[in-house]
Order: sequence, then structure tokens, then C-alpha cells
Amino acid sequence: MDTMARLLSSDPQYTPPGPKGDGLAILRLIRSRRVGPATFHRLLDEHGSAEAALAALPAIARAAGVEDYAPCPRAAAEAEIAAGHRAGARLLTWGDPDYPALLREVADAPAVLWLRGDISVLARMPVAVIGARNASSLGLRMARGMASGLSQSGAAVVAGLARGIDTIAHEAALHGGTIAVMAGGIDKIYPGENAALAEEICETGLLVTEQPPGTEPVARHFPARNRIISGLSRAVVVVEAAYRSGSLITARCGLDQGREVMAVPGHPMDARAGGCNALIRDGATLVRNSADVLAALQSNDPIAAKQAPAENPVEATPAAVAAMPVQVRQPAAVARRLAELGHGIHHRPMMGRPRDAGGPVNLEGRILARLGPSPTEENMLIRDLGVPAAVLAPAILALELSGRVQRIAGGKLALNGG
Repeated sequence: MDTMARLLSSDPQYTPPGPKGDGLAILRLIRSRRVGPATFHRLLDEHGSAEAALAALPAIARAAGVEDYAPCPRAAAEAEIAAGHRAGARLLTWGDPDYPALLREVADAPAVLWLRGDISVLARMPVAVIGARNASSLGLRMARGMASGLSQSGAAVVAGLARGIDTIAHEAALHGGTIAVMAGGIDKIYPGENAALAEEICETGLLVTEQPPGTEPVARHFPARNRIISGLSRAVVVVEAAYRSGSLITARCGLDQGREVMAVPGHPMDARAGGCNALIRDGATLVRNSADVLAALQSNDPIAAKQAPAENPVEATPAAVAAMPVQVRQPAAVARRLAELGHGIHHRPMMGRPRDAGGPVNLEGRILARLGPSPTEENMLIRDLGVPAAVLAPAILALELSGRVQRIAGGKLALNGG
């Protein structure tokens, strides 16, 4: 079995699903109005293919009270593909056999990815190295050593092309290939100062985005990008992060996706290390270098631990870790801490429970009464309403298509501010 299959599979018996519709139909479906990643996957599950889902969309919209709904036109999708090719990029759809298997397992996995660079880097073990934009000199040195060591050991360093820790991590891993996940289009490098770095990354690594070519990065794109960073990776290593850092949002995405969360400790008086120190206090794996990261990934695999004699342990290398299934058992305290941080950032309001539990119209009203402009987890909504997911899903889809509800990355819902 090759390294790619062993590395990216979370189950030794895992077989990637076959394509569900051609690339153009998948692109048209995800680019259709009110269809985000979660809705895309639900439609695919319900209708079996992208073509069938496209055909069903107008009727679904009419049932939601939208009479003039039309899916993304074929010409618009073809124009996007042409723009991507002009930018030197490749379109990878969810059904493509080259689609990263770890990312495929994520509930809201991107329906399409635009890639530019050397796709073979996806065959290497991916580890995210992220942290503060305004990092300290010590944090930057730590990120450089961490990323360089991982790359020299055969891992692919994943980060978000941001200033600070991300930039240093990419630079340190250039020789072995690094993966930069972008918030805008494949031809829109942000920040602009990293344009030269992005070109260097393409020589040995990969630029990745789910946004169409020509898309300028805006604030709402960054949380969506973060779930791709963690979704691509076997582990998320936070080098330096303040208590309310955006890097901790990526760490929380990783925890939700079953990834190992690791953190580098910092001085207790340095606010830029507050988030990392809190994670470690609550049970995140403390790491000091790349060897610690590889050893932690190996020790978390119960099969490898049983097979390796105590006096002759398996060497912690990317090749050894690659064969291990993803079975992270992160302490519950880490989940609680990241959940607290998430609530601290989003300030989700509490809503009163509606008394009427009638038909579809009343169900939609109950959903709207539970939601606010800040994201609410869909699982929490199901629990609070006491309605089976199979009953709730069509009502949510109707609200999405009518523009009253929007999906947020990470399986969350919110009222549409527009």
C-alpha cells in the first residue's frame, strides 16, 4: 500500500467513495445560491449525484417559497474553470480520487478545491503549524525550528499563509514542500507581502483554496479556511497564541474533526502565550520540537503501542506515523476550554423555547426563534428542539434557500444578517 493511502486513511478498510457526478456538475451545485458545503453534502446524500441535486433544487426552493430560484448556470461554472486554468490552477472535486482523504472525512468538507503547485506534496504526512500574527522573536524561532524539523523528517507543514508564525512555518518547510491554505481565490494572495513566498511554495508545495478564482478574501472566509487547515492535517500544533486568538479557532476545528491538538508552552507573563498555556493546562499535548510532535502522534495510536515492545519502540518518523489510524483521545478539558473560547468569541445569545410544535411552518418558526446572528451548533439545535435530524433537515434547507438562515463552517447555523 503506498504512503498516500496509509497516511490519509483513518480506517485500514477505508475505500474512497466513487465520483458522484462530474466536476462541472459538482462545481455548479456548490456555486448555486444558498448552497454551502454542509447543504452540498446533504443534497448529494439525498439525491445520489450532483446532477440529480441540481435538477431538484428549483422544486426545493419553490417549496420554500422562492419562485425564481435557478441553480448556477453551466456557463458560469465553465467561466470559473477557465479562470482557474488561466491562473495555472487545477480543480479538484470532492469525488476525485486525488481529493485528500483526511479532509474528505470532515462533515463540511469543501466540495471543490483549487490547487496550484505540486500536488504530490499531499502524499506526505500533513501537520498544521499555526500561531500568532504578531509573534514574539522567540515564537518565530520556535516555529522555524518546528516546521524545519517536521519537513526534514518527511512531513508536509500546513498553515494559512498569514503573517507571523504561518509565514515562518512556510519558509522553513519550503525545501520539503509546504501547503498554504488561502482565504481568497487562488490568484489573490493575502497578505500581499507574501506574494513572492506563494510563488516559492508552488515550486515544491501547494496553494489550496475553496474560493473561486478572483475572490478577494474577506473576514467570513477565514474561519472557513481554518477548518480546511485542520481538516487536511493529522495534528494541529499551536506555537504561540493569545487567549482569544484566531489560532484557537483552528485548534477547536481540529478537535471537532478528531485531530490531535498540541501546543508549545510560553512564558506565563507573555499574553501571546496565554492561549497555548491554557490549552496545555487543560490537557493539550505539550510539545517542544518536531520529535515531540511525531512521538505524540505515535503514542496516541493504540495498535502501534501494542505492537511495539517497550524495550524496542517503533521509531517516531512520518513513515511510521503514516500507517496509523486517526484515533485521537484528547482530554475532555481541552474540548471544554476550546468551547469556552468559542462562546467567548461568538457570544451566542440564549433563546426562549417556542411552545408550538406543529407542522413545517411552525417548525421553521421554532428554528428561527432558536437562532440569532451568532452561530449555533446544529447538533445543539436538534437537541433543544427535540426534533429528529431527518425531520429538521428539510426545514433548515428551506430556510437556507429562502435566504433566512445561513450555514457557518463547523456545522453551525445563524440568521442571515442580510
